[in-house]
Amino acid sequence: MALAKRDEGKKVNSNINVTPMVDVMLVLLIIFMVITPMLTNKVNVDLAKSENAAAMDDASKEDAITIAVTRDSKVYLGQNQTTLADLGSKVGDLLQNKTTKMVYFRADARAHYGTVMDAIDAVRTTGVDEVGLLTDQATQLNTAAPSGQ
Repeated sequence: MALAKRDEGKKVNSNINVTPMVDVMLVLLIIFMVITPMLTNKVNVDLAKSENAAAMDDASKEDAITIAVTRDSKVYLGQNQTTLADLGSKVGDLLQNKTTKMVYFRADARAHYGTVMDAIDAVRTTGVDEVGLLTDQATQLNTAAPSGQ
C-alpha cells in the first residue's frame, strides 16, 4: 500500500490579479466624483450673472470666509445658518488670526437686496478691508447683426 502524496506546493500562483483592484479603484473614483461638488458649494444659491466678472481664485480656498444669502433671506456663514445680529461677531472671531481681511459673499440672484446690504454692513463693522461679491459669468451669444450687401 502506497501513500498518496499531494504536490500542491508546486501549483502556487504568484501572479497578482489586477482586475479586483481596478474595480475597487473605479468605485472609489466615482464616489469621490459625486461627493466633491457637494463639498465645495456648501449652500446652494443661484448666483447673479455678470458680463464683466473678475476671477476670485481665493474664494475657493479652504480658509476663505464665505457668506451666503439665500432667496428666502437666510444668512449662512460657511455652511452654518446664522442671524444678522450674530454675523459680525462670528466673522470677527474668524478674522482675528488672518492677515488679509477679505470676506466673500454668495448672494442668490433673487435675494432681497436689503438683506445682502445688511449682511455687508454687519461684516464691515468688524474691520473687514475688502468684500468680494461672487457672480457667475454670463454667457454671451453672438448677437452681431448680419451684414446686408
